[in-house]
Amino acid sequence: MIRITFFAAMSVSAACAYAAPTFTKDVAPILNRRCVECHRRGEAAPMAFTSYKEVRPWAKAIREAVLLSRMPVWLADPAHGQFKNERRLTQAEKDTIARWVDEGAPEGDPKHLPDAPQFVEGWNIGKPDVVFDIGADYEVPASGVVPYRYFDVPSNFTEDTWVEAAEIRPNQRQVVHHVIVFMRDAAGKQIAKEGGDLLVGWAPGEEPLILEPGTAKLVKAGTRFRIQMHYTPAGKPVKDRTYFGLRFARKPPGRQAIVGRALNARFRIPPLDPNHEVRADWKFDEPVEIYGFMPHMHLRGKDFKYTLVYPDGREQVVLNVPRYDFNWQLNYVLKEPLRVPAGSRLDCVAHFDNSRNNKANPDPAKEVRWGDQTWEEMMIGWFSYTLPAGRDRIQARAAER
Repeated sequence: MIRITFFAAMSVSAACAYAAPTFTKDVAPILNRRCVECHRRGEAAPMAFTSYKEVRPWAKAIREAVLLSRMPVWLADPAHGQFKNERRLTQAEKDTIARWVDEGAPEGDPKHLPDAPQFVEGWNIGKPDVVFDIGADYEVPASGVVPYRYFDVPSNFTEDTWVEAAEIRPNQRQVVHHVIVFMRDAAGKQIAKEGGDLLVGWAPGEEPLILEPGTAKLVKAGTRFRIQMHYTPAGKPVKDRTYFGLRFARKPPGRQAIVGRALNARFRIPPLDPNHEVRADWKFDEPVEIYGFMPHMHLRGKDFKYTLVYPDGREQVVLNVPRYDFNWQLNYVLKEPLRVPAGSRLDCVAHFDNSRNNKANPDPAKEVRWGDQTWEEMMIGWFSYTLPAGRDRIQARAAER
């Protein structure tokens, strides 16, 4: 009798161990952690994953996407760098979703459903202290090509202001490819060609700017915002009035956040070239702390690598994107800031596929140069870094150069 009871208990234990995962107990927690930031109403993803009713029709597509690592989108090579905003699923999470779908995608006991993540309605940065828009309703046509549009908006700031968070909210997401808010001086002139003038950007996959406590961006008194809008018609005419909000630091920060860029605008990609290399670099004249990277190319972009070269010649790959995807403009935020001594150099190496094997290539028979439109190309290694706050380093650097 004791022996029978023992084997019966073992059978029950085994059955529990291999019971089919359910949505409420096993899958919903994964989606809440990894997916619903974008897959909820009003956000960038085309469908919501906040309930079983919303998720069930997409079960097989979700399984395929996670097993092929297409979703959640994360393009960085895991061999280089650790990032606090990494979206990559663990193998255990992938296996759970696959088993759930293979077993018929059961809902499970509603009592097991975890509480949904709490998001501020609309704003992810919390309530902004001030909100700006592009200043007009822009009419996006149903079809055709819309050149980049620029809108100049005064800040009306009468004193220097520290900004600790910023977020862009496209009014008509279906026709907005990306938005960048640059800072100009009171006369509308560029602050510095080398960078430091970018306040915040938005593109599919890019998160709002939320800086660490004690770190902020400086917006000088009299600053004018120059808003770059890239519209892509989507089949019907719409009116867009994109807006953005800023949240101010409550006290002067210890560190100033700046966005720099290593770029090369003088390349020529030959027709049919499957692996054209373009390089750019940036030299640090003083010690900094790098906290993020954002590579940028267009439809022929193939891969992008950042390598930090220290004054003693030592090299460190700090980000490698082996399969660049123009559809996802991701910002890779380091878990720990990278301390960079003066005299270091950031090398950026990109490759472009202008061959017929590139399905996204608009015209492989064409030589390609720098340009705003997606059928042209760019090569920009954006990087975010901080310096001790206390002086106008952007203008000082521009004057030195």
